[in-house]
Amino acid sequence: MTREKEIYKVTIIGGLVNLFLLIFKFVAGILGHSAAMIADATHSFSDFITDIIVLVFVRLGNRPKDKSHDYGHGKYETLAMTIIGVALMIVAITIIVEGAKKIAFWANGGEIEEPGMLAFWAAVVSIVMKEAIYRYSIIKAKQLDSKAVEANAWHHRSDALSSLGTAVGIGGAIFLGDRWAILDPIASVIVGAVLVKVAFEILKEAVGDLMEQSLPEKIENEMLELVRGIPGIVKPHNLRTRRIGNHYAIEIHIMMDGDITLREAHDKATEVENVLKNQYGNETHVAVHVEPYNKF
Repeated sequence: MTREKEIYKVTIIGGLVNLFLLIFKFVAGILGHSAAMIADATHSFSDFITDIIVLVFVRLGNRPKDKSHDYGHGKYETLAMTIIGVALMIVAITIIVEGAKKIAFWANGGEIEEPGMLAFWAAVVSIVMKEAIYRYSIIKAKQLDSKAVEANAWHHRSDALSSLGTAVGIGGAIFLGDRWAILDPIASVIVGAVLVKVAFEILKEAVGDLMEQSLPEKIENEMLELVRGIPGIVKPHNLRTRRIGNHYAIEIHIMMDGDITLREAHDKATEVENVLKNQYGNETHVAVHVEPYNKF
């Protein structure tokens, strides 16, 4: 199965889980009179939308390079990750605002209706299902080296955490009595705060890739060591790196004996290219600049 089809499979499975949960949680939130559960259902809806985004953008990102895209279309995956982060941030802020409104209403003497058991069990089911789909998706994301799938996996995990906070808030409101019904909107605010952090981390990485941020220092040092290990090459320098979707782009300067022939220099530069592609994938873009090195 191709990488693209594997990503589709992972995303469709997650989408079906999200579709089931968003319907189940909306019904449970309405019938169970739970603000936290309705907020949780909204989060599941955002998950379902991001699944669709991943399906669309991964297809675009896997198109081969053409006359107007010499480096391919890999940035579409990064763009998908950015949209997921923005969507999650909007959902998180909305959850916090709505929860804060209910808390303010209670503080001004209003009564908050105690949530029902249906809402509590909906939260428990969501925790189990979303944690399972997170673990499945994060394993696949690493196998497929897909940042979009990884971002979507963390969206699943954030939903599991959201449901955990929801279960605590609803459970406390139910089992501790009417006076503790305030725990339900408090839980929704805490869940929203957790989601803000997750969204920020996703956006930080996505924006970094869109702004041509260099690869981590550990990876760059590994690249330099690989090149240094090739006989006949000294002082690899001016290393420039960036990520294009799930691929790397590498530019590097190398020094060799100035008395060798042009063909020998070309063959050695090709060897550098092959070593890096063997390590980081055949789709890696490598540009090698050769400079003469005088031994004396």
